Formats: sequence, C-alpha cells, structure tokens
Amino acid sequence: MNNNLIGQIPSSLRDCKSLYGVRLEGNHLTGNISKAFGIYPNLSFIALSDNRFYGELSPNWSQCHNLQSLQIANNNITGKIPLELGHATQLQELNLSSNHLIGEIPKELGALTKLSRLSLSGNQLSGKIPLGIGLLSNLQQLNLASNKLSGSIPDQLGNCSRLRNLNLSRNNLRERIPFSISYINGLQSLDLSHNSLTGGIPRQLGELHSLKILDLSHNLLNGSIPKAFRDLHGLTIVNVSFNRLEDLQAFHEVSFDAIKNNKGLSSNATELRPHLVPSRANYGLKKGIKDFILVVFPNIGGLLLLLIMVATFRRFCMKTPTKNSESTEEENGDILTVLGFDGRILHDDIIEATENFSSNYCIGSGGYGTVYKATLQTGQVVAVKKFHQYVDNILNNSKAFESEIAALLEIKHRNIVQMYGFCKHRKHSFLVFEFVENGSLKMVLSNNEQAEELDWKKRLNVVKGLANALSYMHHDCSQPIIHRDISSNNVLLDSDYEAHVSDFGTAKLLKPDSSNWTSLAGTSGYMAPELAYTMRADEKCDVYSFGVLTLEVLLGRHPGDLLSSASASMSNDKQVLLQDEIDPRLPPPKNQVAKDIVPTIMIAVSCLNSNPQLRPTMKQVAQALSCKSHPMPSPSRP
Repeated sequence: MNNNLIGQIPSSLRDCKSLYGVRLEGNHLTGNISKAFGIYPNLSFIALSDNRFYGELSPNWSQCHNLQSLQIANNNITGKIPLELGHATQLQELNLSSNHLIGEIPKELGALTKLSRLSLSGNQLSGKIPLGIGLLSNLQQLNLASNKLSGSIPDQLGNCSRLRNLNLSRNNLRERIPFSISYINGLQSLDLSHNSLTGGIPRQLGELHSLKILDLSHNLLNGSIPKAFRDLHGLTIVNVSFNRLEDLQAFHEVSFDAIKNNKGLSSNATELRPHLVPSRANYGLKKGIKDFILVVFPNIGGLLLLLIMVATFRRFCMKTPTKNSESTEEENGDILTVLGFDGRILHDDIIEATENFSSNYCIGSGGYGTVYKATLQTGQVVAVKKFHQYVDNILNNSKAFESEIAALLEIKHRNIVQMYGFCKHRKHSFLVFEFVENGSLKMVLSNNEQAEELDWKKRLNVVKGLANALSYMHHDCSQPIIHRDISSNNVLLDSDYEAHVSDFGTAKLLKPDSSNWTSLAGTSGYMAPELAYTMRADEKCDVYSFGVLTLEVLLGRHPGDLLSSASASMSNDKQVLLQDEIDPRLPPPKNQVAKDIVPTIMIAVSCLNSNPQLRPTMKQVAQALSCKSHPMPSPSRP
C-alpha cells in the first residue's frame, strides 16, 4: 500500500485461495477489476482504494464468506452495485465511494446487519434511499453524499441508534427532515446540505446533545430555529445558510456566513430576485464612513452616530423593488445583480466604465466572448466578459441560466477566478469577475522577461494550483463541473504568479445539447483525442488538457511538436532527453526543484494516455502533486 506500484494485478493472484488479507491501496494499479480477483474462502479484508481500476464489481465478492472489509474507493469503477453483496453477511465496512457507480442502492444491503461503516458517496447512484438501511443497527458511519438520490429521508434511519456520522448531502432529497433522527442519541455529525428539503427544522433535533457538526444549508427549509438548539453547547460547526428560515435567534452567536441568505436576516432582503450580494465596493464605502466618523468623533457619540448611519445606509440599499418595477424588469428580460445592492446601477456603471464596451478597454478575446477591464466609480477594478452574440442567444433562451449562475456564485477556491455576478440584458449578457493582474499564462510564457520571472518553483506551483482547482471542480462541487477548455489562455496569474482558472463559468453555462456546441468545445491542441469521434466531454477530457498544459508550463511552449517527435522517435527506438526540452530561458533546475520536475512531467504523461479510462482523476493528480513521493507512471520510452 501507498507506493508507486503500476500495471495490472497478476492473474496468478486469482489462485491464491489462502489469502486472508490484501492491501494495495494508494498505488497506480490498473486493469479490469471484475476479472482481477477470484473467490477466497479465508479473505477477511481487502483494500484497493486510490488506484485506477475500472470495470464492474463482481458478484463473486459475496462468496468470500469471511469478508469483513471491502474498500474499493476512488477508482474508475462503473456499473451497478451487485445485489449479491447482501450475502456477504460478515461485512463490517463497505467503501465504494468516488467511483462511477449507477443505479439504485440495493435493498439487499439491509441484510448486512454487522455493517458499521457504509460509504457510497461521490457516485451517480439514483432512486430512493432503501428502507432496509434502517435494519443496520450496528451502523456508525453512513455517507451517501454527492449522488443523485431522490425521494424523502426514510424514518427508518432513526433505528440506526449507533450512528455517529450521517452525511446525505448533495443529492436531490425532498420533503421534510424526519424527527426520528433525534432517536440517534450519539449522533455527532449531521450533514443534509445541498438538497431540496422543505418544512421546518424538527425541534427534536435540539435534543441531540452529542451533536458537534450540523449542516442544513442550501435547502428550502422554513420557519424558525427551535429554541432547544440554544442548549447544544457542544455544537462547534453550524451552517443553515441558503434556506427560507425566518427566526435565527437560536444561532445568534454564529458567523454571518452560517446563516446568510435566509428571510430572518431582513424583512425582505432574500426575497429580491435574484439574490443581491454585498460587494467589496460597498464594504469599502462602509469602511470609509466608519473610519471618517471614528476620526472626527472618537468617542461614544461617534460610535452611536456610526450605528445610526450604517443602519440607515443598509435600509436604503436593501430596498425591495416595487411589484410594478419588478414585473417591468421581467418583461424586458433583464436580470441584473451583484457587486452592489442595486443591479441596475451596477449595470450602468460597467457600461460607463467601458464606454459601452469600447475596444480601448479590451484585454482579451476568446471563443465565447470578449473580456474588458472596468474600473468602477468606487475604484474597484473588475473583469467583464461580454458574450458574443451567438452565445448570448443561447443563454437568453436558456431557462436554466439563473440557477446555473446561482451555483457558480457559491464556488470559492483560491485557484479559481471569483465570479462576482452577472447581467442578462435584452441587449447583451456579461459576467463580472475579479481582475487578475498578470494576465494569462499564455501571455507570460510568450514574453521572455516575464517567462524568466516565472522560475521553476513558481511553475511547479502553477501546476499544483491548476490541479487543485480542477480537483475541486470535478470532485468537491455539488455537481461536477467540467471545464471543457483548459488551455494557457484560460489560466490567469496574479501578482504572485499564483494560478487562477478562468472561463469555468461559461463551461457550466453552455450545455452540449446546443447546436453551436461543436464550434465552442475546447481549444485546438489541448482537446482530448476521443473528442474527434465523440461529442461527449467528461472529466477525463479536462485531465488530458491538464497534461498538455503541464508540459507547456515546464517546456515554455506548447508541447505539440515534442509529442509528435517523441511518437516518431519511439518507432526508431530513440530517446527524448528531458534536459533538452525544458524551457532553456531558465537556468537548469537544481536540488529539490529538479527532483520535483521529473515526476511532475511523468504525471502529465499519464494524463495524456489515449485511453480515457487509464488516465488518473484530478483528485489523484492533486494528491500526488501535494505529496513528496510522486507517482511514476510507466512511460512508453525513457
């Protein structure tokens, strides 16, 4: 376990009938898992997680009658969970998370009465949560997060009296939270976030005195927070944001982020359509007022005046449009939001700042739109991406535009350009992003002076940042976001040369059912080869583009000529020397940096595998780059 083992499981292992324990997790093993293992009467535990196995789960695991632990998480397993697993009655741990499993959770798993840990998260499982899970009286951890489960949370979960951690987040669960969860006296962590749960928070949950973590955010919950929650002194992490809750007094000591976007914050603030988010600009204005008053009135009277002015300012800014004005806005097809409390004012501010999108303010152009630099009246600098007309038509005809934007506004990652908001106007549509000072990676690499400033250590950090961003988009969002256009043009560098992925918003907004999709998908030279014969883009397409871009960062140029020459030289049994290919504008790397460059390039090479199933996931890539021991995929030639 936790080595750099590569290749397939030797077929001879199928005949090792005396095996009682196998641990191969944390390597780079591949192959069809449905054929790799046999039936082992004495097998007690097997751990195959964090590899690159593919294929479907074999029903033969149920014939390993002594099997207590089966762990095959974070691979590329497809198909359904075999019903026969319900016959492996000695199982105490079953972990199939972070794969590509589909179908329903078999009700037969309810026969696994010795099960204490069940994790099926990060798959594509659908249907309802089977009632039989309530029969698992020894269950301590249940994680079904990040699937496509629907229906209601079964009351029978209350029978799992030994549960300590329950995570059903990021699904499509509906209806009310069952009060039967309060029967689980020892429950320490409850995460039901990112669903469509309705009704009030059951007051009985306030009796769970062992509860330390509670996340009910991003649902449709209403009513008030039960007063009993005030007595949960062990509660250390709370999040009920993005609901319709009205009375939040029971959580008066938590941070604003934990309760934001609820009705109880203001009489009408969250009823605005769409949500209006306080901006850095307004924050700066408030801070300016505060500093001014504290200087002029450095006493209690000054503070009192400050409170009065801020309250007045807030009431003025948070005014709700009248019904007439709101209906007029809908009739015009205008949806204006963010950066300020009045979207229409911000729209006019951006038009003025760019002189109606004059070419003088243009800082870049791509397949989807043109990017402008805009300095607002408050002094804040933002990037505005105005969509090309044909893309604009797609977005304006899309009913999902608002919901997609709402999801994108929640994305926050240090290596992803922050989206501040959007405008969908009858004349034009645009997105508003943070402004990143040093421009695109492509521009930096094409400028000799800046390329020399981007030394080896910074380049390795760019690769790590990009990997972390893509891993977050693929694996940590409520729904996986595929970028579809990873290139040096879409990676921006800030003043410290930290990488920021851009254009991810367009990737999520534009769906492949658009008639213009063929002309919008990807940049030539970065697209995965399978896109030549299929229109289906998935996470592995981003992985391929990441491999190309990683080589570009370290070579200082697009690696197309190297890849083609390497392919030709392999037929002549020649070698390509890395020292002759890395960017000659920088001095040769030394010490630890030199040791890090070689495995980083080997990771990139593994991402370029012509078989998408054999490419690693971005989560595996990010983990490998963050560790001192890198995976070393076997190259075709040195």
